Amino acid sequence: MGSVRRASAWLGLVDDSEMRYYDDEYAEGPDSEDVREAWVTDPRVRVTAETAQDQGTRIATITPDGFRDARGIGELFREGVPVIVNLTGMESADAKRVVDFAAGLTFGLRGSIERVANRVFLLTPADYKVISGEHRRAAEGGFFNQS
Repeated sequence: MGSVRRASAWLGLVDDSEMRYYDDEYAEGPDSEDVREAWVTDPRVRVTAETAQDQGTRIATITPDGFRDARGIGELFREGVPVIVNLTGMESADAKRVVDFAAGLTFGLRGSIERVANRVFLLTPADYKVISGEHRRAAEGGFFNQS
């Protein structure tokens, strides 16, 4: 559509019932799925998310290569997905930055962070509760208690 016709329609000189304004395309906004697809850059995360949605439950496991992968962790956690972060393949400085990012993320969204192994962390949203089997086993006197 020409600029003269748009100006005429805006002034009310021409019927604009069949015209679509440029701003109308953005008024509705993109679909939420399109935005999520655009933000996820790691194909492993996308495949894991699609598989989890098919099964009805979602827990993400991410092994970042560097601090630039922290964004994917944050996106999944904001969606309410528990995230297991494996930092064993990272250098120490980047691993510390990711842990600091994850700690701030969980604090800001009222979640929790737990170390489950050396350089492996579990980030859980506020509505999840982690139950550790060690407390129950200690209360029962150990695994092989025969008394």
